[in-house]
Amino acid sequence: MLDSLPPARRRLLAGALILGLVLLLGGRHLVHAGTSAQATPVAAAVPIEAEQGPELVVHVVGAVHRPGLYRLPQGSRVNDAVTRAGGPTRHADVSLVNLAAPLADGIQVVVPAKAAAGQPSAGTTAQGPVHLNIATLEELDSLPGVGPVTAQKILDYRQKNGAFSSLDELDAIPGIGPARIEQLRDVAAP
Repeated sequence: MLDSLPPARRRLLAGALILGLVLLLGGRHLVHAGTSAQATPVAAAVPIEAEQGPELVVHVVGAVHRPGLYRLPQGSRVNDAVTRAGGPTRHADVSLVNLAAPLADGIQVVVPAKAAAGQPSAGTTAQGPVHLNIATLEELDSLPGVGPVTAQKILDYRQKNGAFSSLDELDAIPGIGPARIEQLRDVAAP
């Protein structure tokens, strides 16, 4: 059959067959190279996460199973620290602790024990300073010069900005100035 074709047509047909063969083999090679590249990519796309920042170090004390220093990731809550410390003991009064409060580096998380019958609760001034990071509205209201409105501002500030690391941070709250902070030094603590 090929013998009956003129030589020019035979060359053209042979060239087309060779070109088809080259395309077929080249396509198979590219397909094979593409699948192996997909199996072991040279530069895989990795999602970039926002930097979480350094770890927090907090001191958990009081009615927990394992008091001590703990490292927690940024964004952790008081509940995370209490859980890391083995959880509250059966004597703990977790109703006095804002477990949802965000943690700040260097703070102390105090888990008070339940008061015995006839004794004031662990967060009141009868047993020591009112701890700003765990105090209730009523406990903050009991501080000298702090009424219910200012007590609520302290709670709002704590909710928005996290735990207090020093008493001086109260200066950021409207209605509390340097003189009031000095007045609170003996009866309040972060």
